[in-house]
Amino acid sequence: MSNGSTDTQANDSTSRKGALAALKGLLPFLRPYRRQFLFAGIALLVAAGATLAIPAAFKQMIDHGFGAKGGASSAASVNATFLALFGVAAVLAVATAARYYTVSWLGERVTADIRSAVYRHVVEQSPEFFETTRTGEVLSRLTTDTTLIQAVVGTSISLALRNTLLFVGGLAMLFVTSAKLTSIILALLILVVVPIVLFGRRVRKLSRDSQDRIADASALAGEILNAMPTVQAFTHEKLEAQRFGTSVEGAFTTAMRRIRARAILTMLAIALVFGAIVFVLWLGAHAVLEGSMTGGDLGQFILYASIVSGAIGALSEVMGEAQRAAGATERLLELLAVRSSIRNPAHPTPLPTRTAGGAALNLAHVQFSYPSRPETAALDHVSLDVRPGETVAVVGPSGAGKTTLFQLLLRFYDPQAGAIRLDGVDIRDLDLHVLRDAIGIVPQDTVIFSADALENIRYGRADATDAEVIAAAKLAAAHEFIERLPQGYQSYLGERGVRLSGGQRQRIAIARALLKNPPLLLLDEATSALDAESERLVQRALEAAMVGRTTLIIAHRLATVQRADRIIVMEDGRIVETGTHASLVALGGIYANLAALQFHNVHVEH
Repeated sequence: MSNGSTDTQANDSTSRKGALAALKGLLPFLRPYRRQFLFAGIALLVAAGATLAIPAAFKQMIDHGFGAKGGASSAASVNATFLALFGVAAVLAVATAARYYTVSWLGERVTADIRSAVYRHVVEQSPEFFETTRTGEVLSRLTTDTTLIQAVVGTSISLALRNTLLFVGGLAMLFVTSAKLTSIILALLILVVVPIVLFGRRVRKLSRDSQDRIADASALAGEILNAMPTVQAFTHEKLEAQRFGTSVEGAFTTAMRRIRARAILTMLAIALVFGAIVFVLWLGAHAVLEGSMTGGDLGQFILYASIVSGAIGALSEVMGEAQRAAGATERLLELLAVRSSIRNPAHPTPLPTRTAGGAALNLAHVQFSYPSRPETAALDHVSLDVRPGETVAVVGPSGAGKTTLFQLLLRFYDPQAGAIRLDGVDIRDLDLHVLRDAIGIVPQDTVIFSADALENIRYGRADATDAEVIAAAKLAAAHEFIERLPQGYQSYLGERGVRLSGGQRQRIAIARALLKNPPLLLLDEATSALDAESERLVQRALEAAMVGRTTLIIAHRLATVQRADRIIVMEDGRIVETGTHASLVALGGIYANLAALQFHNVHVEH
């Protein structure tokens, strides 16, 4: 039992430290705006001072304006007091408006900075990060969590400081008014604050849980919406709606637990604090009856007590918001703390001046296992030399390591052993942008962005002119179908290219790679989604594009690789055969079997 208790205490301590550390994590985003915070602080001090001056004015009015003497002097005193009150109110109005504007600006500005920083950090992560993190989870943190932080920076911090000033100032004035009554009220408040603080811890934990459930629901929705054709093809609409409904209900249940805890916390704070104040005011009323206090003193004490109690109540509300923001901040800082395993070298080596057409590529005893499957070798002692301008085809059964090879060339992952060199330089010594600028890729699954055809192709090279884009489209046999679109090159292609066929999407990707004009071209099943006519056109375009550059082709359809300078056959992460189409067929191995199956089927179909 003692061990369990110790563990619980340790967890509570860690949780409290986590909350403080999480809020400290916002400091780098707040520091650039010291001047605005200073201005807000001055406005805050002026507003708090004006608020604290009001009870003193009421004391003067009660004692000197409504005293037993009466007459002209009393009327003059009341007039002066009310004139002073109006002046205080005017100062309070200006200072409050200035504070509200400044802190609201800070909330919006800091939130925008955090969103940009988190997004910028996430897009620099390696694919390993996206293997374990769902897109919907990241989006939830970028939207919901940053909105909570905006509420804290733009409202709660200001309210917390304002009410802290009112609490401290009001408490000081309570001592000035009646030290005896204030001492009693403080003793009661200490007893009151303990249960409030204890309950506040539970609110913070529930706030974090609530944010996690919302993120889960967002991640599930994002995953399903991105796969709607598959969902509808398998008639799983009701099932997915039910799954999402269950997730939303889970988030609602967790949120209700948090709301109930917040409601109880607020009730406790108000009931206990005001109960203590009412008891002390009852003592004060008896002091006035006994003549040991004036009516003005009691009125002033009541107003300052109201200010102090209101400040405590507001601080408990702000604390609840701060607990939610602490949970949200923790989640955002977790994202910002993630460090990609693929990093730029401290002192990058430049690529040597290229003398031949295309890039030289060398793989020396490369071994690699995916982080999620460390016991399985995706590549096993792979060695390969590719000469500048050479076209090498990589074939083999699914799971042989062909696509893994491309991912290592792009340095999406680093091998556990061995080295990959581009033009004689280890790619780990190259700046990532320099490396990837030297490589063009046509992936098997083409990504089309929610933009027009012109901008989708221009993604290959952002500074390309319209004429260069159109030239690349013509080379990729994409020009004709783009011209037939309703607005031609200005036609919006739909999210993920839903308005295009698979073959059309593939030709956009080929045009994008050709526009980039890299020395090393990677074609991953580049013609897999094309019909016979389109394949013939694109094959001719690709053959023209391969001239003057090094090309690696992955293909299951062997008809596309017969004219390669060399064919590499892979199986179980190893290179098992190397040669030309004719020599490999004559060898009678894996390639010969694949060729016999494919070409036999072609003849049967004809």
